[in-house]
Amino acid sequence: MTKSMSFFIGLRYTLSKRDQRYISFVSMFSVGSMAIGVAALIIVLSVMNGFDKEIKGRLLKVMPHLVVIFDDTLTPKTYLQLRNSVLDQGNVETVEPLVRSFAMLSANGQKVGAELRNLNSDNPAFLGLSENLIEGALSNLDQGNFGVLIGSPMARKLGVVIGDRITLVLPSLTVSPVGMFPRTKMVHVAGVFQVGAQVDAATIMMHQRDIQKILRLGNNFHGLQISLTDPFLAEANRKEFEAIFSLEAQWISWQQSMATLFRAMEMEKRVVGLLLSVIIGVAAFNIVASLALGVSEKRSDIAVLRTLGVSPISVMKIFVVQGMVAGCAGILLGALFGCLVALYIGDMLEGVEQIFGTHLFDPAVYLITKLPSDIVALDVIKVCLASAFISLIATLYPSWRASQILPAEALSYDI
Repeated sequence: MTKSMSFFIGLRYTLSKRDQRYISFVSMFSVGSMAIGVAALIIVLSVMNGFDKEIKGRLLKVMPHLVVIFDDTLTPKTYLQLRNSVLDQGNVETVEPLVRSFAMLSANGQKVGAELRNLNSDNPAFLGLSENLIEGALSNLDQGNFGVLIGSPMARKLGVVIGDRITLVLPSLTVSPVGMFPRTKMVHVAGVFQVGAQVDAATIMMHQRDIQKILRLGNNFHGLQISLTDPFLAEANRKEFEAIFSLEAQWISWQQSMATLFRAMEMEKRVVGLLLSVIIGVAAFNIVASLALGVSEKRSDIAVLRTLGVSPISVMKIFVVQGMVAGCAGILLGALFGCLVALYIGDMLEGVEQIFGTHLFDPAVYLITKLPSDIVALDVIKVCLASAFISLIATLYPSWRASQILPAEALSYDI
């Protein structure tokens, strides 16, 4: 028997009307369960991709894409030379000075450690933070006022609001007649921002000149903050610039600084995908049950085919085709439905919220007004291929059992 004949018979078995309604129900149930599993996996992965894209978009607005930290401070002259050299490179949009230090904020008996970083109106992060301020204004961050911008988790832990004074503790010592003490400076809360990532709990922003005064740097800087035209090329640019500029400095891309967050998100995506794959596994068992019942129903047909000289491997191929047609039908329906729902899930949930007059995702908590979704073609392809492979595995045992049926036994059974 040719391959085309095996395919033709398997397709006819799939589309033919069953003698027993129960077998038809099991077959339709296997297609439906496969469709539900594939659709659920595509929808959930798309929503998780949407959150990933949303968080990265927020982060890239408020943090430099590439940071260069030098062992020694940079003089204004050296900074300008390096700035011009870096601006001549491809994919570089802006270069700004970096002044930073680790510090601790203390208020109301609570303490919070974070990175203290400069912020100027020329810095691209200035505009990004203005979009994420929930209290105060960036105009309060004037030179000489010693105001700070802090994330909402810090403000909650310290119990402070706009205008409150807090103690900034620096990692350096002040020598006095009675001993050595950490250097401190009284600052006030100029604004509270909420980006929705670990930046909120780990970053303090202050005017550049104020930080330079506190750290006693004069007009010097610690390094460079680089914004890129395409921030997703930051890691490639980091390696390229390290090779071009032979500097005693540390080059850090935003992917490196946020590596822990992105690894956690990727792990979460994999775990959720693995759990939802159980639905596809259940659908595969339904294919096994459907094929086993189909083999039982077609015992006499199998006996006739074997009597006509059809080989056991050809019989096996017939039922593999039958099972794969059912599996692929479910995969196709699930992929189409899943992509359609993932594409409009934000609008659908928005409609549900309007009907019931409630917020499924409180903007004050989740920082979103609409559920994000991003359909990644590679994820859809992976889900479909994995489901097809599981379907193929599910067809092998019942198909093999069909190929082992002896004509004499099958015909005597029917008699």
